[in-house]
Amino acid sequence: MGLNARAAPGVEQRAELVVESACHLADAVTPTAWSTAAAEDALDAIDVLAAALSQISPETAQALAAVAAATADARRHLDLPTDPEPAGEPAVPTPRTGQQTTPGTPPRPRPRRRGLGPGYRGIGTEH
Repeated sequence: MGLNARAAPGVEQRAELVVESACHLADAVTPTAWSTAAAEDALDAIDVLAAALSQISPETAQALAAVAAATADARRHLDLPTDPEPAGEPAVPTPRTGQQTTPGTPPRPRPRRRGLGPGYRGIGTEH
C-alpha cells in the first residue's frame, strides 16, 4: 500500500516531535537511568505509536503485531504490570471506515498516561 504524498494536518509535525523526543530520551539514558514510571511510559509510547501506524492497513497492523508482543515481553522482563487497562478507558481509535485495525480482534485499550497532570494541553505546534 502506498502512502499519501501529504499527511493530514498536524500529522507530520507531531511525528517529527515524537522522533525528536525519542532521540533526546535516547541521548539522556543509561542502563541505570530508568525508573519504573519512565520505563512504563516509554513502553506505552511504543504501543501507542504501533497502534497508530497499524491504522494504515491490515498488512501494516499484522507486521506491527510483533511490537505489542515485544513490549509485553519487556514488561514481564522488567516486572512491570502487563494487565489491560481498567474498563472505561478510551480505546485507540480505529480507522474512520469503522473497521478494526486487525480483522477479527477488538481494539486495544489506550495505555495509561502519567506525568501530564491537571491542565496539560498538549505540545504546541506552529501553524
